[in-house]
Amino acid sequence: MSAPDAPGWLARRWPRDWPLRPLPRVDWARQPPTYAAARPALIDAAVERAQARPSGNWFVLAASRKIRADRPFGTTVAGTEVVAWRDGQGRLVAGPGACPHLGAPLALAASDCGALVCRWHGLRVGPGAGAGWRPFPAHDDGVLAWVRLDAAGGEEPLGAPVVPARPPLRTSVDSVATLVGVCEPADIVANRLDPWHGSWFHPYSFSRLSVLSAPGEVDVAEGDDRFVVSVTFRVAAGLGVPVRAEFRCPDPRTVVMRVVDGEGAGSVVETHATPRGRAPDGRPRTAVTEAVVASSGRPGFAFARAAAPALRPVMRRAAARLWRDDLAYAERRYELRSM
Repeated sequence: MSAPDAPGWLARRWPRDWPLRPLPRVDWARQPPTYAAARPALIDAAVERAQARPSGNWFVLAASRKIRADRPFGTTVAGTEVVAWRDGQGRLVAGPGACPHLGAPLALAASDCGALVCRWHGLRVGPGAGAGWRPFPAHDDGVLAWVRLDAAGGEEPLGAPVVPARPPLRTSVDSVATLVGVCEPADIVANRLDPWHGSWFHPYSFSRLSVLSAPGEVDVAEGDDRFVVSVTFRVAAGLGVPVRAEFRCPDPRTVVMRVVDGEGAGSVVETHATPRGRAPDGRPRTAVTEAVVASSGRPGFAFARAAAPALRPVMRRAAARLWRDDLAYAERRYELRSM
């Protein structure tokens, strides 16, 4: 048998019930071009529809695991300084990040008995404590911590964030990665609503990507507002996992990719864009928080769950590699829009 026939021979004899499939070598420059289908007006229309959906003023704060009881977590959301921690019962608490006394950073406060003690003058803050300090509504969905900022959101408040449906956490492996870019949330959403760039911009992760259906530009029914793709996720040299997946926007700052057919059906990759505010240079900063919740009905997936602590760093590195590239895409979009 000649060498060029080897990949086809292997594919024909590969067990059909194995999730991994052999991948033929592809010349990157010889892929079918996708620019004609990736129409700017179509992508912009999908982003505009997403922006019109309610968020209830909820913003992703951080991965749930980042918020601890022994020390506070501090960040900025939509220009508001926020501090978060866990009380004595492990519940999420979030509130203004500046001490109401003289403005000390509560992210550097000491944790004591479920409250925070300011290091400047000892003022204790927390639910029911701290003159002039009141907590923000907060929500922990088991993967992500959220905070509601009504002044920043400017919408009708919702009692809880719009959390996408996920596989049960007890039978899944989840990981969360966060990066920050010079752009606005809409630029992050636009990146995700352009699936055509996947195998061109990320050939190390995606192969054989084909957009099977995309919403139109006008008069799109809610149930039809999705992108459906066929794609093979590369997991090793010459091996990949083929799936069918859909992309939807449940709120203005979130895009959810869900595996609808193939290995890991029901697994999700959630991309959340949280505005941080403007930096001293006057340009906006946006945090991209990507949450992966992977599941499988295969008996062997129990080993993956048992190895979750070791797998999470690997999953975070893979997500960070993708988003280092995609932030360049989003930042370029913002730069062009700002000219």
